[in-house]
Amino acid sequence: MDPIIILGILLALLFNFANGLNDAANSIATIIATKALTPLQAVLLAGVFNLLGPLLFTTAIAATIGRGIVDAGILTPTLILVALIGAVLWVLVTSLLGIPVSSSHALIGGLLGTGLAAAGTGAVLWPSLDTVEQVLFYGFIGAALGAVITGAFAYHKGEFKPWNLLVGGIIGVTLTIPLAIIMGLLEVSGILGVILFIVISPTLGFIVAFIFAIVVAYTFRNYAPRRLSSIFKNLQIFSGSLQAIGHGGNDAQNAMGIITAMLLAGGLITEFAVPLWVILASSLAMSIGTLLGGWRVVDKMANRITKIRPYQGFAASTSAGGVLSLMNIFGVPVSTTHATTGAIMGVGATRGYSAVKWGVVREIVAAWILTIPAAAIVAGLCYLAGQAVFGGGV
Repeated sequence: MDPIIILGILLALLFNFANGLNDAANSIATIIATKALTPLQAVLLAGVFNLLGPLLFTTAIAATIGRGIVDAGILTPTLILVALIGAVLWVLVTSLLGIPVSSSHALIGGLLGTGLAAAGTGAVLWPSLDTVEQVLFYGFIGAALGAVITGAFAYHKGEFKPWNLLVGGIIGVTLTIPLAIIMGLLEVSGILGVILFIVISPTLGFIVAFIFAIVVAYTFRNYAPRRLSSIFKNLQIFSGSLQAIGHGGNDAQNAMGIITAMLLAGGLITEFAVPLWVILASSLAMSIGTLLGGWRVVDKMANRITKIRPYQGFAASTSAGGVLSLMNIFGVPVSTTHATTGAIMGVGATRGYSAVKWGVVREIVAAWILTIPAAAIVAGLCYLAGQAVFGGGV
């Protein structure tokens, strides 16, 4: 096997390790915040169920990563290796700084950076005009319905304000686009899907968690606080497991897609089909990263966004896990970090606007926005530097 391919496989596994290190917070932040489990118990739980996730879902997301972002015809093992370098550097740096970012988006940024540096804009698999028009159509319908319903509800309660229409429009778009995808009315993939779900993932997590937390609070309103705390600390073990499965099923496929693309580019396989050993190795690498835990990220997710009570931790984990599992089933690559952060904000917002530390949220969102271009720039510069040193060998 070509040494470049071997190095690429090892680097892809390192990327999934860094993914688990950064994204450990996704599965265990709420459990640690409410002390449902000790930190060691929480990371062990997340590590085991992260490993199971990819075995329960399809490898559709791996296919999107491996052949849905950049034209597979230009990908060589070396190009893929450079893309990985850009992604790994970004994820490791943000993990050290305690900033929760999307590892999936870092990898996509790395692929875009090397693709653009090597072959220009033609290397990127841009969406068709028809697809963009369909997205705009369903987005407009969703925004209009959401604004009308929210505005009418607020007016009926005598609390109408103009911003109700904006909030309703955002809710409408967030619910309509995924629903259209699930129903088969809209086909979104590649870079368009990634860009859309940068916005939709956290908003969907926020909406689902907000509603679910209110339903849970109303259902158990007559329970004594101590009994309520005991019930939901136990239920959080279930919800954390669900979330870890969704996280593993989504993010472990990053390395799967890259390794399979590298094997295909190197002529070691004849079609894009993820081998079983790749599934197992990618899942194990991410689980080891999770077991070691990105504790600075955990602290920010668990303690610095909002104060979480046990029933809210259950609502946040269940909502984020449900969203991730649903998107995994339909092969939609979403950010587990975004969905989980949105869910934590959602349960916090049930106690009012001031319950969420929006300054911390703005810092996290800024990192989300920067991830794809930052990883792309690093990978592109690595490619250009390699080309300057080695010439046509890159």
